[in-house]
Amino acid sequence: MADLKKLRERRKNRVRAHIRRVAVGVPRLSVFRSSKNIYAQVIDDGAGVTLAAASTIEKAVRGGLKTGADKAAAAAVGKLVAERARAKGVAKVVFDRGPYPYHGRIQALADAAREGGLEF
Repeated sequence: MADLKKLRERRKNRVRAHIRRVAVGVPRLSVFRSSKNIYAQVIDDGAGVTLAAASTIEKAVRGGLKTGADKAAAAAVGKLVAERARAKGVAKVVFDRGPYPYHGRIQALADAAREGGLEF
């Protein structure tokens, strides 16, 4: 079990290191996925602040969903975080998938964020 944690941590660090090299001065859209919910936030690493955030635990999102852990929930969170980021004046971000592969819920969130107006 400890080996899986180490591998996941290495993968996360590898993705973040690539993001730091490529996107200097551009906020990142970071995603966290649990077994029951999905969370997304737009982070300005230079200033160390969160510009916008959304998750399936919010009442506004949770009301219209069957569960917080499916593609529909991820799409709702992606659209909401894109709206909130656009309201703060953020149009371009870098997608930080963390240690998760880019498919399923992660891909649904990214596609919905793009449809919501974010460029990455």
